[in-house]
Amino acid sequence: MSRRGPLGVHAVLIASSLAMVAPFAWQVITSLKTLSSATRVPPSLLPEGRWDNYAKVFELLPFGEQFLNTAVMAAGRVAGQVLFCSMAAYAFARLRFPGKNVLFAVFLSVLMVPPQLFVIPQYQIMSGLGWLNSLQAIIVPGLFSAFGVFLLRQFFLALPRELEEAARLDGAGPVRIYWSIMLPLARPGLVALAVLCLLWAWNDLFWPLVVNTDPEKMTLSAGLASLQGQYQTDYPVLMAGSLIASLPVIAVFVFLQRQFIQGIAHTGSKG
Repeated sequence: MSRRGPLGVHAVLIASSLAMVAPFAWQVITSLKTLSSATRVPPSLLPEGRWDNYAKVFELLPFGEQFLNTAVMAAGRVAGQVLFCSMAAYAFARLRFPGKNVLFAVFLSVLMVPPQLFVIPQYQIMSGLGWLNSLQAIIVPGLFSAFGVFLLRQFFLALPRELEEAARLDGAGPVRIYWSIMLPLARPGLVALAVLCLLWAWNDLFWPLVVNTDPEKMTLSAGLASLQGQYQTDYPVLMAGSLIASLPVIAVFVFLQRQFIQGIAHTGSKG
């Protein structure tokens, strides 16, 4: 019985891993096919070595400009959320002020509101500021999130209060404690939020598609969506473009995987 347990767990994990890897493997195989082969029934499981599909992506899209737009948008959102969410989270976790719990409950209630409800007022604000078809239109609305505040608040609550009390005895104020003591200790939580924010920003489609209609101002997700035609879609080229666009996010996650898992684990240690 002692051996069957681990074997069963490993079997479930292997099956789950294969189920998660299968779509990516199918994406790679499809990107190396012709359109007729990709839409054949029954489908073929063998690639055909059509590497020119990757070249077509750069011919059909201003890929360099869209990649740069996506990178700038993602970097701006990540920097904004790490800074602003950590400041708000530290205040909710460590400072005492009237109405703190009520205000935090209001913050959490935002998570229950569908983000599509904010599209029209946000679009009107961007239009009034003259920011349509610009990078700031896709960066500014994503500089702050209620989820980021909640995630980092849980991490700050798990840090020992003795360090904060010792800093107060040495004459440090709240800003100094936040910047010099709590923020370095919260590095795993900050990395976890940064990775999640990067993933959300990189894959964001709806908002960039609404505010930026110029192909050279679009992000990669919006640009790839434009490859889908009304009557026909070149799926191998679309798969090739999606694979190229996903490589930077995969590389970042692999590089920061250990700190990301550590940050997520620590956020649930105290509520």
